[in-house]
Amino acid sequence: MAEVAQTLIFAYGTLKQGHGNHYLMQDLIRKKDAVLLGAHVTHQPHPLVIGPHGIPYLINLPGYGHRVKGELYSVSTRGLVNLDELEATSIGHYERLPIQVYDEKKGGVLVAAEAYFAHKSFGERLWERKGKVGLNEFGEKEGKEYVRKEDRPEGSSILNDITSFVALP
Repeated sequence: MAEVAQTLIFAYGTLKQGHGNHYLMQDLIRKKDAVLLGAHVTHQPHPLVIGPHGIPYLINLPGYGHRVKGELYSVSTRGLVNLDELEATSIGHYERLPIQVYDEKKGGVLVAAEAYFAHKSFGERLWERKGKVGLNEFGEKEGKEYVRKEDRPEGSSILNDITSFVALP
């Protein structure tokens, strides 16, 4: 039997347990397209900020912000298609990039994974717009601010909303 390719995905926001899009991870786990490997933290600090609609964004500026807490999943190629669709990688909302993470409880062995970062077209401007102040974790309080796509104003576009948000003084 052929091995199924797996990618390690670091989830830091709404895909985590107890948050708005975790239903997708649960569905992937049920279909054997994902396995939760446990809590992990980024090796290097990264900015984690909240944008329009309470959406969390990890910014690809290693060395800034905090070490970010999240969950590590092993995801099949088929599962990645679903995650990429949710994260709108094809339209430039997020981009899936390499990141090193570790399990604080298991001695800190570095693991090469991937995470969904704010797209480079707006990530750094979003960090600046948020006053270069970030979080170390997308927690319960932040999760309550998240507005699911179907609950956003009709006709709204996340890319337009972000563009408008980062353009504000």
